[in-house]
Amino acid sequence: MKKMSVFAGWLAVLALPGIVPALQAAEQVTLKNGYNLLCDHREQEGDRVRLFTSKDSGNFVEVDAAEILSVDAVPDPPVAATPAVAEPRLTNSDVHELIARAGADHNLDVDLLASVVRAESGGNIRAVSRTGAQGLMQLMPGTAAELGVTDSFRADQNIKGGTAYLDALLLRYHDHLAFALAAYNAGPAAVDKYHGVPPYRETRVYVARVIREFNRRKQWEKQHPAATAALSSMPANR
Repeated sequence: MKKMSVFAGWLAVLALPGIVPALQAAEQVTLKNGYNLLCDHREQEGDRVRLFTSKDSGNFVEVDAAEILSVDAVPDPPVAATPAVAEPRLTNSDVHELIARAGADHNLDVDLLASVVRAESGGNIRAVSRTGAQGLMQLMPGTAAELGVTDSFRADQNIKGGTAYLDALLLRYHDHLAFALAAYNAGPAAVDKYHGVPPYRETRVYVARVIREFNRRKQWEKQHPAATAALSSMPANR
């Protein structure tokens, strides 16, 4: 897909002030200079601390202990309580099929869309956020209406609308993935105001979480090429 080459540069390190994604990040370390780093684990030797960006001992950033302002655990994405209605009988395979179709329609990487779904709703079709965002890709009612989505709890409509919205944001920000994800989370007005990812902790953690999951999926594909090829060759249920 045409956007694959654009996203490839984000797989190892996101070179953006305040965000450094990792494959297995467990903590967000905030430095006094304003930078945030997501790290898998830390090791301290005297006054120096190594912040490992993955389980690989060769991938780390070394800083003075005094430069660390705070360390926060990065929780899994919260999923709000769901309405008291019966869950649609959709399997993970069904959802993946819908994501694959939407990705093909907009020429977007399926792993990217799957990563957004996981960060937004954890795969909960009936998820509702505290601000009223709904469904798998957490569409606000107004945004959903603009996208032609009449029922955000229908997985097909939600994924189709969310994918179209993300595609429009990527076009708006010239395929700058972090900016597009930040706008998806906080709104384009916030990204435009700060000329980049806004200084909101929730948004910065969200962007890093999506890219971390995207990294994890791509890493798995590299380690399991046969399984990936088999999944890709499976016929779609039309």
